[in-house]
Amino acid sequence: MIGENDGMSLAEHARAIVESNLYLTLSTVDTNGRPWASPVYFAPDGERDFLWCSETSARHPVNLRDRPGVGFAIFDSTVEPYHGRAVYADAEAFEVPADEVDAALARYPRRDGHDVTMLDRDDVTAGSQYRLYRASVTALWVLCPREPRTPCARHGLAKDHRARVL
Repeated sequence: MIGENDGMSLAEHARAIVESNLYLTLSTVDTNGRPWASPVYFAPDGERDFLWCSETSARHPVNLRDRPGVGFAIFDSTVEPYHGRAVYADAEAFEVPADEVDAALARYPRRDGHDVTMLDRDDVTAGSQYRLYRASVTALWVLCPREPRTPCARHGLAKDHRARVL
């Protein structure tokens, strides 16, 4: 757990959560307003963009075609109960355009020692049923780090609360 007095900013705290987790839960909405949540293996692409690969016929890519506004959470489920660490975001999501696929493949999948299958252009273009997608963050919050039942030094709140980072 990142403590209140370790000198870490909320942005650094958010970055640590992003870098130490492999999955985000992406929330989309269909044309009838029904929500859909999908866990996706992701790779960060700079400070505000997140990449993933999905089958084009899956519900979340279908939902994105009409409604690109999404929300997502990256939650560290490895911490003890009541020591939550999470990042929450609003974003606009879309299929990575063909002229940006090579640059996106330089970031996705992550090259961080996990045993993942590397992808090439043929895996995510014309003849394939898979595509790369990008969520570009418009707003980002972090669950404020604090010990259970202890007020947050930044905000004085002894309950779970989110602080805006972007």
